[in-house]
Amino acid sequence: MGTVVMKFGGSSVADTARLRQVAEIVVQRHKSGDRVVVVVSAMGKTTDALIAQAREVSPAPQQRELDLLVTAGERISMTLLSMAIHELGGDAISFTGSQSGIITEPSHQGARILEVKPVRLIEALESGRIVIVAGYQGVSTTKEVTTLGRGGSDTTAVALAAALDAEACEIYSDVDGVYSGDPNVCPQARLLREINYEVMQAMALAGAKVLNAEAVEFARKAGITIVARKTGDGSGRETRIHDNAVCSDVTAVVLARSVSRIYGTGCLSELLAGINSMGGRVMELHRGDKFDLLVDRTGIPGQDAERLAHLARETDFVADEVSVVSVIGNRLASRPSLYAEIDQILSASGGEIRGAFATDLVFSVIIEPAQATVAVQTLHQRLIIDNQ
Repeated sequence: MGTVVMKFGGSSVADTARLRQVAEIVVQRHKSGDRVVVVVSAMGKTTDALIAQAREVSPAPQQRELDLLVTAGERISMTLLSMAIHELGGDAISFTGSQSGIITEPSHQGARILEVKPVRLIEALESGRIVIVAGYQGVSTTKEVTTLGRGGSDTTAVALAAALDAEACEIYSDVDGVYSGDPNVCPQARLLREINYEVMQAMALAGAKVLNAEAVEFARKAGITIVARKTGDGSGRETRIHDNAVCSDVTAVVLARSVSRIYGTGCLSELLAGINSMGGRVMELHRGDKFDLLVDRTGIPGQDAERLAHLARETDFVADEVSVVSVIGNRLASRPSLYAEIDQILSASGGEIRGAFATDLVFSVIIEPAQATVAVQTLHQRLIIDNQ
């Protein structure tokens, strides 16, 4: 009898009908003989709604109170799922992050997991019960409730998989795996059957939404295979993320649509603290005559560019809205002709590069937001589809 960790994202538990579908999947898996741990996100857009309510009450809510507030979303999901499983004849019990023994550093809104002590989970599993865990949350070394940052439920699932010596960590969402491009933007995007940890982490950091970058890093260190699947899809289509996967030279094209470029000579520490507190993520930071940062606004409620621009002005910086398109693959920085090739492709479609940065795994260009969709589609077609 093996242990499996199954994580269901917000779209999979967005309403009670979908939540009952998840309950059926979990019960069937338990009946197959596996010991099952389920990690759930908040239902739909619950977290965004709670943050919006907090900001109606206070423009700058206390971080401790905000963490206590938003963790209610996952607690709602976990208890409703446990009830739904009981209605199907299963025996389930739900736990918060702190009850699950997820210990984090003493910070709020993006705390890192330090260790996992799943004593109560092991007891429940050994008694034959299905275990439901609230994702995205833990308890700090100072006994405060903390949250793990956007996508933190993925990290919860992988951390539990490692602590419980699970066979795999299965991530369920509304897509059937990881694609070479966003299928909503690139209709010809192909499913990647397997990806290694480094390439997957590079995709996540570049803006791909399927998996959380910190969760992938956690899986790499623990040697946990991640399996990305679509909730309710029995076709067998999936992506497996593991150490031995072989990836092509150009694996994917990823778009970070909502990005702010912030530059100037102001107080960097104050700026970074503000970015972190509002949920932004620094993608790139350079220092020359002035600081030059790229900040992904995905984690900011409403992806609010003006709020970030206001912070920039208060700290003596200037902010512009941009988008970042990234080519993900292998040995990209050692291909001297790649920039010229990307520039030629984008110029032919009316795009203009405003900046670029690269590593061996990622070659990114900064462009105008209005050009983002066409840029991704064109680069995906020329660099991936035409070279198949």
